Amino acid sequence: MPKEGITPRSQDYAQWYLDIVRDADLADYAEVVRGCIVFKPTGFALWEAIQSGLDQRIKATGHQNAYFPLLIPKSFLMKEAEHVEGFAPEVAEVTHAGGEKLAEPYVIRPTSETIIGYFYAKWVRSWRDLPLLINQWANVMRWEMRTRPFLRTTEFLWQEGHTVHVDEADAERETLKILHEVYADFVEKEMALPVIKGIKTDKEKFAGALRSYAIEAMMQDGRALQVGTSHNLGQNFAKAFDITYTDQNNQVQHAWTTSWGVSTRLIGALIMAHSDDEGLVVPPRLAPTQVVVVPIFKTDAERTRVLEAVSRLSADWKGSLRFKVDDREQYSPGYKFNEWELKGVPVRVEIGPKDIEKGTVGVARRDQPGKQGKSFVPQDGLRQRLESLLTEIQQALYDRAFRFREEHTYEASNYDELKQGVEKGFVRGYWAGTREDEDKIQDETGATIRVLPLDQPATAGKCVYTGKPAQKIAVFARAY
Repeated sequence: MPKEGITPRSQDYAQWYLDIVRDADLADYAEVVRGCIVFKPTGFALWEAIQSGLDQRIKATGHQNAYFPLLIPKSFLMKEAEHVEGFAPEVAEVTHAGGEKLAEPYVIRPTSETIIGYFYAKWVRSWRDLPLLINQWANVMRWEMRTRPFLRTTEFLWQEGHTVHVDEADAERETLKILHEVYADFVEKEMALPVIKGIKTDKEKFAGALRSYAIEAMMQDGRALQVGTSHNLGQNFAKAFDITYTDQNNQVQHAWTTSWGVSTRLIGALIMAHSDDEGLVVPPRLAPTQVVVVPIFKTDAERTRVLEAVSRLSADWKGSLRFKVDDREQYSPGYKFNEWELKGVPVRVEIGPKDIEKGTVGVARRDQPGKQGKSFVPQDGLRQRLESLLTEIQQALYDRAFRFREEHTYEASNYDELKQGVEKGFVRGYWAGTREDEDKIQDETGATIRVLPLDQPATAGKCVYTGKPAQKIAVFARAY
């Protein structure tokens, strides 16, 4: 049975998502600021956990964090034609400040390639300065008409890496390293969410990029969500902003640059991939609180005994488990069970006077709500048991998401099969079409080519749309 107040996924998936955001206390609408949200503490704690895991990986691959201005001269955006065309509809401008009209408007950054390119042109002089590997954690603004919390908002939080290299090969290595070692590694290991890694078609690539790579994940309604992108920008931005270096032969060369980013839409991915009709489900490795302990008592004497037992049992948990003891007296145990289920805490431990007498505790796992996930276990060795259970839940969530994706991925050999498949999930089919063909498919089905997977079959086939000989498989899906 779905929890009261949460619309069942099978009834209205979009409303179910919004109900989770509301009832799990993740965010609130910022009605006074169009298209924006307020991250409530529960939601921001998730972002901090995501940020921490990504930041460790980014730094481990040799990058450093910096910060660049929020306001960008409008003329900067105009320097790369393809880039400005791609972002023009989403740009917000600042035209007045200090009571006066500005001589040149600023745009509020929709992304930072342009202003970072300006500074990189000042900083890079010699091949010895390269590669230059910098990341920034920031907010950006893109004027969205149709918003949805975390997935698509006017202002959102993200990280954006920007790097400079001596040649295309080094830029390509960087682009793929981020895709594999940072983004895919994080999403699969920490978020327990399987992804498909691939290259974008020219229609879908980042405005101004030479090549764009992405990781795509399937949500529980069969739609795709792009959860990370990494772009080889070629020399486009280097030429626009004159990022040059003197090579080992004392010749001046234009550099090669990359950019890459993930955003708070990862929170949306987490909700849509793992949660259920009872509320939010958070993978243990990412959960700000992995274990909540709910003491159960009726009298002051019972309270003292139970809390002493909780203190004894959890004495060696610090440093091993992220846990919280919910000893609030103004709420009943049932209320607390409901609250922590809604907020997706992976494991709940219950202990009352009878448990103390029996030397046991009740343990409930969030990924299996109801009686199915509830058991009583000995108090002895409880920490090790909880650690093992968290590992088991992490793997179970990944396996469940992977199995769901496999069950909702279809092979298509012709256009009719493609049209049928995208009604239910992902479709794999050979591709040799044009950009115009992609446009027609999108117009007729609502689906796009999400990626051309990096893992391709050794054999050729026939294009799912044109029937022409084709060398590559494409993944089609409707997407957020």
